[in-house]
Amino acid sequence: MPKYYEDKEEDGRPCAGVREDLRQCLLESPCVLRENKSPKQCLREGCCKSLQATFFACKRSMVSVR
Repeated sequence: MPKYYEDKEEDGRPCAGVREDLRQCLLESPCVLRENKSPKQCLREGCCKSLQATFFACKRSMVSVR
């Protein structure tokens, strides 16, 4: 579920909301908190898979000519 942040600065980049949700998901995941791995490693291991897929689809829709 997307979260809306009223206190944060406006991010003009495409897919900014999904990007922020993915970032928060990774930083709050047990992989980062308990195992002290980097968010990049946790992403490769499959943490936050649904948000990763949503972010990929959002970015892909920007370049797709369909």
